[in-house]
Amino acid sequence: MACALGLKDQLVGITHECDYPPEVTSKPVVVRNALPIEEMSQLEIDAAVAARLREGHSLYEVDEDLLQKLAPDLILTQDLCQVCAPSGNEISVALNLLSKKPEILWLTPKSLGEIFTNLRELGAATNRAETAEQLISAGSARLESIRAITSRLAERPRVFCVEWFDPIYCSGHWVPEMVRLAGGDDALARDGEDSVRVSWSDVVDYAPEVLVLTPCGFNLKQAIERAPRMAQYPGWFNLPAVQQSRVYAVDANSYFARPGPRVVDGIELLTHLFHPELFPWAGASDAYQRLDFQY
Repeated sequence: MACALGLKDQLVGITHECDYPPEVTSKPVVVRNALPIEEMSQLEIDAAVAARLREGHSLYEVDEDLLQKLAPDLILTQDLCQVCAPSGNEISVALNLLSKKPEILWLTPKSLGEIFTNLRELGAATNRAETAEQLISAGSARLESIRAITSRLAERPRVFCVEWFDPIYCSGHWVPEMVRLAGGDDALARDGEDSVRVSWSDVVDYAPEVLVLTPCGFNLKQAIERAPRMAQYPGWFNLPAVQQSRVYAVDANSYFARPGPRVVDGIELLTHLFHPELFPWAGASDAYQRLDFQY
């Protein structure tokens, strides 16, 4: 969001997750993972996250010395998801160490409209209000052009967006809205609410015609590496999506998990996956990959 508003040069620090646009990766890293998730399976990550949250521990570490050195005027953070952000208490402790108290912009979007609202709020806080409105207008126009076509569809595929593979999590927050706009239906999703565990038997009973593997926090390569776990679930090869070769791994970090301007690209990607005869994909070649599973 910040870079889309032309604030790249004013950005003094990032988190370990901040990797777009690529130029920001040279910025000082203020927030890091407390868990070595690169070395852990999804099941191990899920268990460790649950344990730390249950014990009241944060999943992230704030470099307080670096934060003092950088002395930011504005801190962008979020309190939407405990798994995805430093805790409010941890931030409060770090802020108490700063001689100059920065402004804090808390971002808590649960829908596409609220993502645009956050962009507007950031624009207002950084004297980029006009640029924010231009971005919102352009994104809204793209969505309207999609809606004009998908709203007239006679048939919509049954879709299941898998936000975590082991255990199985459905999608939540803005992703169900993305699916709906793109011309699909995901009856297992939680519109505007947290992603939660779902029973695999419920997935089998639902018999999705399209499976979109959108593991939170992972790019396309990482999603593909973890995808074989799905084939170990009973009844996997009986799912219509698997039998019809309509299982897709996607770059969740770029187009789904992070609430920013690129969710519009994510919706355009979904339109192509659901209705390729109506919507070509002209985006990045590493945005998605069709996965074929063999017995």
